[in-house]
Amino acid sequence: MLVASMLRAKGNTIGTIRPDVDVMAVCARLKELRVGALIVSEDGEKIQGIVSERDVVRAIAAQGAAALQRGVTEIMTGDVVTCDPGDNIGDLMRMMTENRVRHLPVVNQGRMIGLVSIGDVVKYRVDELEHETQAMQEYIQTG
Repeated sequence: MLVASMLRAKGNTIGTIRPDVDVMAVCARLKELRVGALIVSEDGEKIQGIVSERDVVRAIAAQGAAALQRGVTEIMTGDVVTCDPGDNIGDLMRMMTENRVRHLPVVNQGRMIGLVSIGDVVKYRVDELEHETQAMQEYIQTG
């Protein structure tokens, strides 16, 4: 399965946040959207960074409650690993493992068109394995 197919199935909603907000606003937005990461973007299309729950926890562990007043650009990852709509699930798993990331923005011709998480990849693999199991059971029963 290609990333483009996955986006068609799951939708291409992307949680974003502006680069001029503080970490407290990040926490509120993560809670509001019930997601684990947000793309930092001025316009919702160009990626300036990514900020995750993990980034927030690390900032609080290092600086205590004062971290909540810091700007999102101070804790975000600026060098964002992205994927292409033509990448397959194996590509995603490799990229996530090699780069130790759980979220990959999907970029097409320089424009962000979606976001794929490790949960999306796991869901796809579980569905695929269930389908294969069902096909094998049907084959055995008819044989």
